[in-house]
Amino acid sequence: MRFAAYAYRHRNRVAVVEEDGTLFPLPGVTSLTDLLRDTGGLPGLLAAGAEALDVPPGPHASEVRLLPPLQPSSVRDFVTFEEHVEGVRRSVSGESGVPAQWYEAPTFYFTNPQAVFGPHDDVPVPPGSSAFDFELEVGAVIGREGHDLTPEQAREHIVGYTVFNDWSARDLQSAEMQVGLGPCKGKDSATTLGPYLVTADELDPYRDADGFLRLALTAEVNGDRVGSDLLSNMSWTFEEMAAYASRGTRIVAGDVLGSGTCGNGGCLAELWGRNGEQVPPPLRPGDTVTLTVEALGSLTTRVVSGTEPIALPKGRRRNRERP
Repeated sequence: MRFAAYAYRHRNRVAVVEEDGTLFPLPGVTSLTDLLRDTGGLPGLLAAGAEALDVPPGPHASEVRLLPPLQPSSVRDFVTFEEHVEGVRRSVSGESGVPAQWYEAPTFYFTNPQAVFGPHDDVPVPPGSSAFDFELEVGAVIGREGHDLTPEQAREHIVGYTVFNDWSARDLQSAEMQVGLGPCKGKDSATTLGPYLVTADELDPYRDADGFLRLALTAEVNGDRVGSDLLSNMSWTFEEMAAYASRGTRIVAGDVLGSGTCGNGGCLAELWGRNGEQVPPPLRPGDTVTLTVEALGSLTTRVVSGTEPIALPKGRRRNRERP
């Protein structure tokens, strides 16, 4: 099944989406995140969806404003594609290759769950950035709580998948990461999710013998294709990522796990690292980015002007006086 969150006639609703785009609203449901908490995983979500199909249909998807399919409880963004690591590392820090430590575990960082945009929402350039970039990913959505899971157990906790765009201010990111705490404001302004949550059972036909999802991914800027890859080029499965995320802590319903950016042009910075210059150029107001994942759908976003940064002083050097 496919689930959508949408706004229509000043109301927010959640619906099952049929192949032709017809929406079947779930009675009384306004939050897919809450529904996941209430239903306790994939079987309960499918049962709720089946009940919705027994009631009269609502509007067509083309008649509504699609919202992010859910408001995440948290967003962990992983980095699981070698090709992406190689290109972006060269672009951001000038170093080549993949760090040996990268192969030891599926590394992630936490990004901002309060800055989630819908599949067709405009996205502003972050304040102070002149090197704005998209990142083509897939997000796995957790459907029920778990901790210290094995990959086999983790499969039962993944309820579905959605297209994930991790917008990045590369100039801010490059400067901030010299401090050693991560990308900070370089990743803080926007994450786009959608257009739908596609339940995990729908993707079983795409799963290969090693458990990877063989889905085609493409990225276009202003109608020109700049990247394409296969999701199965990930170095860890989503189940392995979920198991790692749950180690020593909890994953809960509504958590989103990003695959990390695919290779072969899954973002502009990878191409900058490969080309040795900012070609294609950074995103500017008026540019349109379309990211498509087989079986999951497309995100189409127009980049718009952002606000100017409010000036702040530089850090003061202190005399380190003691009490």
